[in-house]
Amino acid sequence: MRFTAALLSCALLTLVGAQNRGSSVPKGFVTTKGDQFQLNGKPFAFVGANSYWLPLLTSKDDVHTTFKEMQGAGIKVLRTWGFNAINGTELAGAIKSDLTYYQVWNSSEWVLNDGPQGLQRLDYVIETAGKYGIKVIIAFTNNWYGSELYVNWIAGAGKTHDVFYSDPKIIASYQRYVTTIVNRYKKSSNIFAWELMNEARCLGDLPGGPNCAPGTELLSHWYKQQSDFVRALDPHHLITTGGEGHFYWKENPVGFWFNGTFVSDYNYNGQAGEDFDADLKLKNIDFGTYHIYPEFWFNTPGSNFSVKTWGLGWIQQHADAAKKAGKPLILEEFGTFGLQNKTEVYPEWVGLALKTRHGIMPWQFGQLGLKESGGNRLIKYADALIDGATPNDGFTFYKNQTAVWNVFR
Repeated sequence: MRFTAALLSCALLTLVGAQNRGSSVPKGFVTTKGDQFQLNGKPFAFVGANSYWLPLLTSKDDVHTTFKEMQGAGIKVLRTWGFNAINGTELAGAIKSDLTYYQVWNSSEWVLNDGPQGLQRLDYVIETAGKYGIKVIIAFTNNWYGSELYVNWIAGAGKTHDVFYSDPKIIASYQRYVTTIVNRYKKSSNIFAWELMNEARCLGDLPGGPNCAPGTELLSHWYKQQSDFVRALDPHHLITTGGEGHFYWKENPVGFWFNGTFVSDYNYNGQAGEDFDADLKLKNIDFGTYHIYPEFWFNTPGSNFSVKTWGLGWIQQHADAAKKAGKPLILEEFGTFGLQNKTEVYPEWVGLALKTRHGIMPWQFGQLGLKESGGNRLIKYADALIDGATPNDGFTFYKNQTAVWNVFR
């Protein structure tokens, strides 16, 4: 009986969300029309930027410096994290180092930090973005480390990563945080879209379990459940998955030959958990996202493998899927290592993405000349400002790398 009531409640929420969404969208909110984004009734094409580190900055002047440079580069959309969580044992160090944090885990629930070292920094980023004509995509949590905190603290040690998508207590805790973020910003036209999770997969830092095997549809069910939940909270802003765009082509296996053996490609065989074609058809998923990191995803699969060629195929396949679904698409993250690779590969990838009417968001935007802490500050783990430059993970590009910088202008 309780299960039936829960289903009925969810259905009512979805219905209410759908009815509200039919009302007029406030001015300045991004919408969709077929496979195009629109802003105030006009097509909205864009090149965007990823910058997870912006809310981690402690200097408001440096935030302005970054947005000014983004504006000068023609960037219209920023994607950043709406999560920054720590364990209670890290709290003293976080306060001392002035680390930005929004949640503190010390038991089976988290405590919100909405103060000047917490969500007020995200407030400032979103507010400042609007001053420079930039919209913001906010991700609610992360497949890597972020979601593991929910698993470890609520489900307990020894549980697999995928219980994040099925454990009722974890889902309730995630939704409590989502409610906090959505209610805080849902009236703001500076928000472009809500993103359910960065790179959701069956496995993360913890291994996956049998409940998230190919064909179980666990992740697709979670996408539906959470997008319906967010739509009930906010009838106007766009919603997306934040996924890497993995396919589940069970009738058309894709793979490659490696050392004389045919290897099934993880990006197409459903092991990741996503089903891009099916997920994009969900009612409250307004547009598709996908990522490209061939050098991360493959261990040189044969001498005929080309990073550029594989990426072009991946782009076209997602463009075809989005066209079939009749929804817009963002190439939301992509990266290759090495300056030469970037200058040779990015123009081809970006050219095809533009030809197929994508939004484009390379990983990741780098800023030079920051002043806080004299330009040198250890933020957390390997994240640091060094000589005024923002964190460089090998994919970062800066203005002084002219050949790469100009690809996105």
